[in-house]
Amino acid sequence: MEIFKKYQRLLLLICLFFMATSGFSQSKRQPNIIFILADDLGYGDLSYLGSKDIRTPNIDQLAAKGMKLTNFYANSTVCSPSRASLLSGRYPDKIGVPGVIRQNKADSWGYMTENVVLLPSVLKTKGYQTALIGKWHLGFEKPNLPNDKGFDLFKGFLGDMMDDYYTHLRGGVNWMRENEKEIEPVGHATDIFTGWTIDYLSKQKNNSTPFFLYLAYNAPHFPIQPPAENLKIVKERELGIDDARAKNAALVEHVDMSIGRVMKALEENGLSENTIIVFLSDNGGSIPHAQQNGLLRGGKQDMFEGGIKIPAFVVWKNNIRAGSIFSGQGMLMDIFPTILDVLDIKQSAEIDGRSMLPSILGKYHKIQNRYVYWVRKEGNRYKGLSYYAARYGDYKILQNKPGEPYLFFNIKKDPYEKSPLTSEGSAIYQDLIDHLNDHILKSASVPWQKE
Repeated sequence: MEIFKKYQRLLLLICLFFMATSGFSQSKRQPNIIFILADDLGYGDLSYLGSKDIRTPNIDQLAAKGMKLTNFYANSTVCSPSRASLLSGRYPDKIGVPGVIRQNKADSWGYMTENVVLLPSVLKTKGYQTALIGKWHLGFEKPNLPNDKGFDLFKGFLGDMMDDYYTHLRGGVNWMRENEKEIEPVGHATDIFTGWTIDYLSKQKNNSTPFFLYLAYNAPHFPIQPPAENLKIVKERELGIDDARAKNAALVEHVDMSIGRVMKALEENGLSENTIIVFLSDNGGSIPHAQQNGLLRGGKQDMFEGGIKIPAFVVWKNNIRAGSIFSGQGMLMDIFPTILDVLDIKQSAEIDGRSMLPSILGKYHKIQNRYVYWVRKEGNRYKGLSYYAARYGDYKILQNKPGEPYLFFNIKKDPYEKSPLTSEGSAIYQDLIDHLNDHILKSASVPWQKE
């Protein structure tokens, strides 16, 4: 009996040792979470999606380690609304962000609802450290600054776009911040954000607390301004390439190199075993700036597929099967409830998205069709009005400027939107119009300007 007790105590000590060294604790069981958001990255501008003149080996390799989401959509044709949906799980016009938020209030088409709950605030209730590195674009003042919305650390750019990747100014204003302090970092913005990310990951090496890192690049958004060395590589490799296209290819490849550096840092700091990585773009590529969306019609600012269908994949080692594909429909607003589902968080706030967790884990479940909507409010030629799209199942209606008649498509049969259907007498068309009008009425009561 005495010998048995002795071995029992020894066995217990061995178990405790392995539990400690393997990080067997509540915080370690919770995965780290990294969102990587590219800006205006077109559906046809990654080599794994078929680009012939852009080479993205690091993004391709990362995508191959997880599940490619081949039917995934932004919530809008432009930046702010899509970012609002990603972080809130809501339709953007339901939280006051139907259009682009700008520093010029006369030309700003959104003001995020002050009581909206964003993902970092929810994650903090589960013990997460939270950080945003890169582009915010959801407000310039309290209470809509990153630190007000749940981010412990913010190092990046508050504004919409930079007029120059090296001066980091917008309209002569410096919106670079470390938390709420104005800073003046030196270098190309993509390199700056990447360096800050690598520093952040190095600090997590021996930290038992899980983290949520939102890495939001402002590339390849125009101005298309790649480093000279990247442009040289592209021009020497792609003989005869148009200058504008060469610059775009070089800017995307610079982002790819940067993501490779981030993944290397993740590995070197022992963080790759239990980290969820979600890669996304905020809308389609800009056609006037030599970006491409594959065979899809249209681009940024359009409600055609080229403006809203985006590159997307999810990686989670030992949980998501490498090389897998999910072709079911998903949207940026679905990421929020999916992460809550991963962590078994019951969120009391209203959410418009739906969890994709069973699908990305490869578990069969019948996916119900749903009505989904897109919105964009804008000034200038749009005169401060909104234009919309809606979809249910294979059928989609869209307009590309306020007030114009809706085009009607069957996306399954006509994925490149070449042959509009006749809407007259169509019960499906009228059903989509009715549901969209109902959505517009519900969101109309939400203010999009500060009162």
